[in-house]
Formats: sequence, structure tokens, C-alpha cells
Amino acid sequence: MRIDVYVPLVLSALLAAISPAIGRYLAPAPATRALTLAAVLSAASTTWALLLLSATLITETPPVEAQARQDGRRLAEPVPETVAYAAVLVLALVAYRLQRVLRAQHALRRAQRRLCESHPSDAELIVVDSAVAEAFAVPGAPGRILASSAMLNALEPAERRVLLAHERAHLTHHHALLSVATALASAANPLLKRLHTTVAFLIERWADEHAAHAVGDRGTAARALARAALTAHSTRPADRLAFTDHTVTRRIAALRTSPPPNLRVIAALVLALGASAALGAADATNDLVELLARALPW
Repeated sequence: MRIDVYVPLVLSALLAAISPAIGRYLAPAPATRALTLAAVLSAASTTWALLLLSATLITETPPVEAQARQDGRRLAEPVPETVAYAAVLVLALVAYRLQRVLRAQHALRRAQRRLCESHPSDAELIVVDSAVAEAFAVPGAPGRILASSAMLNALEPAERRVLLAHERAHLTHHHALLSVATALASAANPLLKRLHTTVAFLIERWADEHAAHAVGDRGTAARALARAALTAHSTRPADRLAFTDHTVTRRIAALRTSPPPNLRVIAALVLALGASAALGAADATNDLVELLARALPW
């Protein structure tokens, strides 16, 4: 346990470090799925590792120590006591960070639902009369696409089809869930913050590729994105899956080139990192169970 319990932390840092390269060399859809699942596995593993470190404090309780002295046994110290207490404090911080993310997501979804309340339930597209140029997907059952009149008026007909196809991709592929999953993983393990940023970019790239395929013209998709970005208001609220979010220039450049390859072996390696973190946590769990079995009077 002295080593295995720290394996998830090391692997999560490695996963975050390589995530930008994964986003550059792998198609957005498999890259997003692989990184999201690996992030969830890593975050769960590191949280579990913190619980294991905290659980070692059981051997420091007076009843256990008294029983050990009475039996003439010497209790092993798997980790320093200061590390165990630090793990307890970090767990409290993790719980606070997770609660903040969940509250923010709940407030965002509630605000989005309010925007749609006065419109027919079967309307996919909701047009808001606003001078602020924006468009974003509103997940739910059914999912909606909300676009301002300023945004639609700024685009040519073919470019509007790109925008709508982009937002439909967010709804069809449940991108909001992937975004929330990596946000929670990053909250539980701050080492994964860079990965969360990468996934946010890849989600938009995924929708861009979907839109380019839907209209059959990557050049039109690039022009639509460029025109929308130039028109969009600079003070758009954050945390929306919006058409002009997340490093627009890189997205336009990607649409000007051929689609990236769908290399499954790279996705498999990413998932292997996440699985390895889980295996390290499982091995540490087995070590702790054996330790407690020797320490506790049954």
C-alpha cells in the first residue's frame, strides 16, 4: 500500500499531460470519449486512494492500540499519520469542489429551461430577438437549440445550416454529459484540470466535424465559424456549449485541413491509463484490508 495508493495520482498527472497531444492526433469523437472515461476512472481512483489513506487512522484509535498491546502485537504504519490527516482534509475539499460544480450545473440548466418555457415543446429551434449574437444547445427531453436573431442574421443560409448541425451534434451525442463528467473529475482531482480544458475543446471540434459532414463542405463550415466568431458578443456567459466557444482559431484551422484519423490504438492506450489507476487503487485496497484484518480484533 505504501506505493500502490499513490499510483492513481501519478497516472492522473500523466493523463492530463498527454491529453493535448491526444486531441491533436486523434479524431475528436474517440478522443473525447476516451479522455472522458479515463478522467472519470482516474478521479474515482484518486478519491478512493484518499479514502484509503484516511482509513489507516483506524489503527491509531485507542481501542485498537490497547488491544494490540494486550495481544503483544506491533501495528504496522502503512503511511505517516500526517499523510492520513492530510488526506482527510483533502477529501473535505474534494466534497466542497464537487458540490460547487453540481450547483453551478443545476443553476445553468434551470436558467436554460426558463428560456425555453414560453416556446412550444415540439420546437427544436428557439429564436430569441437579441442584439447579442449567440447560439447554444439546451440539453433535455427534448433537446433545444437556442439562437439569437443577431446570430442568424449574420450568417448566410448555408452557414446557418452549419450552425444548426453543430448544435444538433451537441444534443445527439450528449456532449453536455461529457462536459459535466470531466468537470466533476477535475473538481475531484485538480491534476485533471488540463484534461477538462482539452475535452471542452474536443467537444466543439467534434460538433464542427459533424456539421462539416452534414453540409458536405468543410470550407463552408470554417467560414460559418469565422463569421459567427466575428459577430459574437465578447461577454457571452461561460459554461455553455456554444458555437463560437473554445479557441475558435484552432477550430477554423482544423476545418481547413483533412479530418484527423480515427486511431483506436491511441484511444485504447488512454483508457489503459485510466484503468491502471483503478487497478492501483484496487491493489492498495487489498493491502489495507489485510492490514486491518491483522490490526482489528474480530
